[in-house]
Parts: sequence; C-alpha cells; structure tokens
Amino acid sequence: MFYHLLKYVLLGPLLRLLFRPRIEGLEHIPDEGAAIIAGNHLSFSDHFLMPAVLQRRITFLAKAEYFTGPGVKGRLTAAFFRSVGQIPVDRSGKGAGQAAIDEGLGVLAKDELLGIYPEGTRSHDGRLYKGRVGVAAMALRGKVKVVPCAMVGTFELQPPGRKLPRLGRVTIRFGEPLDFSRFDGMENDRTVLRGVTDEIIYAIMELSGQEYVDLYAQEAKAAEQKSGEGRPGGK
Repeated sequence: MFYHLLKYVLLGPLLRLLFRPRIEGLEHIPDEGAAIIAGNHLSFSDHFLMPAVLQRRITFLAKAEYFTGPGVKGRLTAAFFRSVGQIPVDRSGKGAGQAAIDEGLGVLAKDELLGIYPEGTRSHDGRLYKGRVGVAAMALRGKVKVVPCAMVGTFELQPPGRKLPRLGRVTIRFGEPLDFSRFDGMENDRTVLRGVTDEIIYAIMELSGQEYVDLYAQEAKAAEQKSGEGRPGGK
C-alpha cells in the first residue's frame, strides 16, 4: 500500500519533476513474470530513480546497514526501506553471499522483479567495476532473464559523500534481456558463473559508456585509500 502511495503520489512524481529522466528501452522490461534488473550503481539516488520509472514493482537487496542505524534517523530510515519492500542483506560473515542469493530467489519465485547491483557497492569514482557472481547464480537457479540497466548522470548529481543531490537531468537506459538458458544445470560451475557475470557487466558497460576496471570496487577503493592517490572526484 505505502509502496504505491510513495511511487505514484509522493516520491515518484517529485523525482520526475526534479530530474526529468530520459527513459530508454522501457519496452525491454517484461510485463509479467520474474526477471532480474541488473544495473550500475553510481549514487544513492539510484535506489529511487529506477523504481520511479518502472510500471511494475521492483524489490532490491539493500545493505543491512540501512536497517540498523542508531537513533531516530536510523529507525526512520529502516522503516522507509521496509515500507518500500527492500530486503536487508548482511554483507559480512561467511554465509553472507548465500543468504543474499536465497533472498533474491525468494523474490523471483513470486514472479516479481528483482533489482541487483552486480558490483556489490556504489562506484566511488564513476567507473564500472568487476561484478560479483551472485547475480549469475540467481539468474541460473531462478531460470530468469537479466535486463541490463545503466544509470547515466547520477554520479555527477550525487557522488558518494554528498547528502542531497544536485538538480539535473539523468538518463535511465534498459537493454535487451539476456537469456542464459544455455547454461541450465551449470549453476554450480564457477567458470560459468564468472562468464555469465562478465557478460552482464559488459552489457551494462555498453549501455552506460563507463570505463571498466577489472577489479572489485571495494578492493579498488581500499587500494586508493592506502596509496593516497585518489582519482579526481573519487572519494
């Protein structure tokens, strides 16, 4: 109930007014049935802009920190994310990856749309990083297609560390669905999972025009912090 109120009455119209998103490839989103929407992740605003342009409800796997913040602000943030159907995922610990996969498969089993950021975290410098294989595991085990998505312009409007976004126009671009049915029965093959993930990331790169870095984003950020040699605009 609150999800539809927020999307169609409160937040959705406001986001469209402020950011005037250009939407390309919306016809690639299936009208019904389960599918994964896999996108790049450049800004906190991505969580709201992509769902705002879709006709169907989409559920994201959100980091658990959004649900465990202290004080009144933390409780309000947690209540907000729960009310819009986001699922908390603990990214620490030995079983974190499998827990996320299980949660995602639960969404797909209900014939719903599942939103995933294959990089696993926001890009700290606007580049596209190596994808985690969880997206491939969900696609193969759930036997669903993956629709690549590119958010263009959100990094410039709200880079990491900026609490409120600048006003400006963004582009949200959806690509043709990727079908991995040729790998049926191979969902436990790490080589296959890596190949499927790389294919998804390549499709996102083609849509976004981002520079690709063959490292995990968290590793790249840690290396830059250690060396003290950050790229311009990358904090």
